[in-house]
Amino acid sequence: MDVVLLSRLQFALTIAFHYIFPPLTIGMSVVMVYLEAQHLRTGDPLFDKAGKFWTRIFALNFAIGVATGIVMEFQFGTNWAAYSRFVGDVFGSALAAEGIFAFFLESGFLALLVFGWDRVSARMHLVATVMVAFGSIFSSIWIVVANSWQQTPAGHHVVPVLRDGKALVIDGQAVMRAEIVDFWALVFNPSTVQRLAHVLIGAFILGAFFVMSISAWYLLKKIHVEFAKKSFSGALIFATLASLAALVSGHFQANTVSRYQPAKLAAFEGHYTSGPGDMSLFGVPDDATESVRFNVNIPGGLSFLVHEDFNAPVVGLDRFRPEDRPPVLLSFASYHIMISLGMTFIGLTLLAGFLHWRGTLYDKRWLMWIFVFAVVGALAANQFGWVAAEVGRQPWIVHPPVEWTVDGDVVVGPSGVVEYDEVEGLRTADGVSASVDASQVLASLLGFGFIYLCLGAAWLYVLDGKIRHGPEPVGVEGGGGFMEAVSSRIDHSDSLTGSGEGS
Repeated sequence: MDVVLLSRLQFALTIAFHYIFPPLTIGMSVVMVYLEAQHLRTGDPLFDKAGKFWTRIFALNFAIGVATGIVMEFQFGTNWAAYSRFVGDVFGSALAAEGIFAFFLESGFLALLVFGWDRVSARMHLVATVMVAFGSIFSSIWIVVANSWQQTPAGHHVVPVLRDGKALVIDGQAVMRAEIVDFWALVFNPSTVQRLAHVLIGAFILGAFFVMSISAWYLLKKIHVEFAKKSFSGALIFATLASLAALVSGHFQANTVSRYQPAKLAAFEGHYTSGPGDMSLFGVPDDATESVRFNVNIPGGLSFLVHEDFNAPVVGLDRFRPEDRPPVLLSFASYHIMISLGMTFIGLTLLAGFLHWRGTLYDKRWLMWIFVFAVVGALAANQFGWVAAEVGRQPWIVHPPVEWTVDGDVVVGPSGVVEYDEVEGLRTADGVSASVDASQVLASLLGFGFIYLCLGAAWLYVLDGKIRHGPEPVGVEGGGGFMEAVSSRIDHSDSLTGSGEGS
């Protein structure tokens, strides 16, 4: 048993499960703002009921997201102590900012939404909804800043860890740490803006498809029809805009990756030999032959993507030692699955928008069934996007800088390959805790797996109850304020946090 592999698997399990919920809450919050704004603009009580229903779902997802996020962060100290020592100064400031500027903003105003629904005016309720949306987005900003720094570090220098004024030495080597020298350079490191835009767009897509999935199910069952139409149409607008924006955002992010992590981009496309690069549409990378089997590609497409020139050379994996290359097959597969799903979303939302304009959308039962299950694709696209980003960064947990010549070629050493500055980066294998053995990590991995299986089942059960209960009929007032919310929990009536009837 390999402690590094097991630690990576455990972190992958916890982060993948956790990442179901942040994009859901971010995307849903934008749809909630739209519904609340429409209620304030039109005075239509159906928009108010729609906002209340989606707030119930939002609160459930928020609660699960908080619980799973705490577990994820504790692993920095248990499984990844060496990593935490290296990045602690950077991550500490970013995570503190996330808690101060984002989490309390989101959770505070969410309490107003859940417990003060009928205690405040519609205008104030819209303000609270906007603040919850801002809180969700601000939270993602600081997490993406921290992660982007690992991809393209900036605003720091690497210094020895001191103990009693002397450098700490373990196994004959000085222990190093990254120390902030320019906070804003750290925040706006070369990949932050592009990565943040792509993450938020992915969240908008998932949140919108989640709303459309439930709404489509109501339309197929012919229940809550008017509510479902209003929710679906509002979510469709955001899903269409976000799907188109993802295509543009992905282009700019690919350019950044080509500059700062050329090995990652080469792995994404199975580009083994430096020179003009093709854009693969389908294939199976083979490291043994350094080729892509069954390859279907656009000749020169990668060169055009990066340099807007079909014949421009692109750095290939041959410029990197085998031990410095990412796992090509997983990077290639996850990247292409993400793109394929993104293109599917564009086609699906444009078709639905056209049919909505024609007034025939809700008559297409086959299309409604597609939207019921399309949320799984939106969730998978978000997950595979992160898999591509993190696996493509390997074998580095903090990626060292890559230098370029004035002619636009990557700088190589005497051996003809890139020679990374090991001090400026940190290999994943060097980030694990020295005092934790494989058997301990395996036990915690199995324990987390069981707990998350139970937690996932509980989430689906409660979510199913809320969906089956549905929104309140127009004209039926729910409990407002804290005391009425408490009393409704006692008799299980009109609950924002329960699963509805039979909860």
